[in-house]
Amino acid sequence: MHPLPYNAALLVIDVQEGFDEPAWGGGRNNPEMEASIARLQRAWRASGRVLMHVRHDSRWPGSPLHPSRPGNAIKSGVEPLAGEPVISKSVSSAFIGTGLEVMLRQCGVSTVVITGLQTGHCVSTTARMAANLGFKTYVVSDATATFDRIGPDGRRHRAEDVHSLALADLNGEFVTILNTAAVLEGLAMPALCA
Repeated sequence: MHPLPYNAALLVIDVQEGFDEPAWGGGRNNPEMEASIARLQRAWRASGRVLMHVRHDSRWPGSPLHPSRPGNAIKSGVEPLAGEPVISKSVSSAFIGTGLEVMLRQCGVSTVVITGLQTGHCVSTTARMAANLGFKTYVVSDATATFDRIGPDGRRHRAEDVHSLALADLNGEFVTILNTAAVLEGLAMPALCA
């Protein structure tokens, strides 16, 4: 790992209470995701770098992530502190219909480090778009997670396999995949200016 620049932002995507509900079909991988995110948040805050939270505000009233439901809340332990921006989205990309890109550019951010849920959905979509918009993009493998998925043939795919393949699809083409330890190491090194 090389040093992370001062203008690297940490994005925490959709780590919401509603993802603990049975509606997602169970089988979530990476039970330590929240602890890894909390470690990154502590280090990020101590470094004075930009930290932003993304919350999925579902348009579907029956969704656990609808704003009227308790599941819309960001999970305790990784919730925003006063003054940390919370970006509300209603689609997979945190850049569509939000002010995220403008906010990042106004803060002088050139690098984004992405964590959260779900690896093959909102994390992947946001990471691809970040890269397409010209941000140097990292996804943190042990600070992201997903659930078992049912394919069009009815076959169940284990969350760990779905997670691994989603990261493989991103790696090298759109982003660099790192783990929490590598990101913390880069954060501890003397920072680059850009």
